[in-house]
Amino acid sequence: MSANTTDHVGEHSSKTTLLVRRIVAYTVLVLLTIVALFPFVIMIINSTRSHPDIQKGFKFVIGGSFGTNFKNVYNNTDIPLLTGLKNSFIVAGSCTFLSTYFSALTAYGIHVYEFRLKKFAFAFILVIMMVPAQVSALGFYRMMFDLELTNNLLPLIIPSIAAPATFFFMKQYMESSLPLEIVEAARIDGCNEFRTFNSIVMPIMKPAMAVQGIFTFVANWNNYFIPSLIIDKKELKTLPIMVAQLRSADFLKFDMGQVYMMIFIAIIPVVVVYLALSKFIIRGIALGSVKG
Repeated sequence: MSANTTDHVGEHSSKTTLLVRRIVAYTVLVLLTIVALFPFVIMIINSTRSHPDIQKGFKFVIGGSFGTNFKNVYNNTDIPLLTGLKNSFIVAGSCTFLSTYFSALTAYGIHVYEFRLKKFAFAFILVIMMVPAQVSALGFYRMMFDLELTNNLLPLIIPSIAAPATFFFMKQYMESSLPLEIVEAARIDGCNEFRTFNSIVMPIMKPAMAVQGIFTFVANWNNYFIPSLIIDKKELKTLPIMVAQLRSADFLKFDMGQVYMMIFIAIIPVVVVYLALSKFIIRGIALGSVKG
């Protein structure tokens, strides 16, 4: 009787502890969600308010100037919205394709082939990953100026082929998900190396490529630093440059309604891409972090 009573008390205490832990965990998660989503709420509400209303301070009330703000942004001849969207799509889309494909191809070469400087090549790429892009920015701009490639989208696209962080993720994913026996079997069947990679390895790598694709797309879509150094012509500017241009307008032309509307429009493609590929993020990271 005494033992049953002790077991019952212990079970009750365990359930109480589990309930308290769940309450604390859900409370923290709810607070973090509110903190993460609050800037989006501010952006969406302010995109519906006029410039004078925004200057009065933030309110949790949707305004009636959404159409006016959109019309002002769309008709602003200094900030060609459709041109900015097109340029951002070209840069972000091209960088996403080149970065994911060639990073996977490089990881495949390091993972599958045996050669004398294999470990040095892997270590060298990891060292490059530690160097911030800002360190080489001025040298990169000078080289593009000497090559007469300023005011050109190619300097924003071609360097994305070399993406050390993406390569590292692909390499780790291959170690856990790509057995070398599959590659050897394809070779025995007479499949050449590129066909083996494109037809057999890439389908296996699809979750990892989707994960890195979304990260690369978002990073290049929001990239302001390098494009602002390279691009001066109005017809080549990307959306982040246009948003900065709107924010730096003089007093007579400054309109916070247009700024928030431009940010609202700029974030829609990012949300669409994220929602389309988000199911791969947890799956890819989980598989890539487990070494089999």
